[in-house]
Amino acid sequence: MPVYFSRKAPKLWRKICIEASIEVSLLAENWKVVLAGLVFQYIHGLAAHGVHYLHRPGPTLQDVGFLLIPELGEDKAYMSETIFVFIFCSFVLWTFHPFFFQSKRIYTVLLWCRILAYLGACQILRIMTFYATQLPGPNYHCREGSKFARLPPPDSALEVIFINFPWGVIYGCGDLIFSSHMIFTLVFVLTYKKYGTIRYLKQFAWLLALIQSLLIIASRKHYTVDIVVAWYTVNLTVFFLDKKLPELPDRSSSSTSPRLPP
Repeated sequence: MPVYFSRKAPKLWRKICIEASIEVSLLAENWKVVLAGLVFQYIHGLAAHGVHYLHRPGPTLQDVGFLLIPELGEDKAYMSETIFVFIFCSFVLWTFHPFFFQSKRIYTVLLWCRILAYLGACQILRIMTFYATQLPGPNYHCREGSKFARLPPPDSALEVIFINFPWGVIYGCGDLIFSSHMIFTLVFVLTYKKYGTIRYLKQFAWLLALIQSLLIIASRKHYTVDIVVAWYTVNLTVFFLDKKLPELPDRSSSSTSPRLPP
């Protein structure tokens, strides 16, 4: 066994170096796109924090999902976050699999350029909707009586610029229609559906997305409308952008991609 690993390790290291050189060159060509996508993630967070100043707590709206799905309670709110973190981390790790495995169809940098475009388009629509109408938040910290339900005017511009981190991220209110967690989840699932290769993992990913949707409602983090709107908006946005964006080169059929040294 030690001899096997000693032989495989240099080969794997050479492969990682080759892939890294390819991806660095692609990053040098597309750094503006990547930077713009990352900057917009901050802008989206800034907008979500800003709408919290407009939030006014009130009675929870009548919701079919709340009637059909039992409430988990505040102490079990972590369940939907656990599913989300698992999906997020698993997908990020998968996007870097070309560095380690021979069977590959994607370039990591080009894939993330596409993902950031999907996220940005969906988040623009989300910002427009939650600023158009602010609903009373159903989450526990957004209800009347909670110290986080209303935000006092900021003491300085820095409080807004830094989004009152981390409390401004954890205890946000007002950014409801539609769910940001479902934007990320559905973008990741749709991307893996198109560029992934393992069929049962694609089916499992859709199942996780459905379970997360139900857990978000059960945790009272969003109204059912936030989840429903996310499902069709993200799917339609990704479908539309796929028609407009240039298709990614398929590495499995490319003869120009560098080969691993013998």
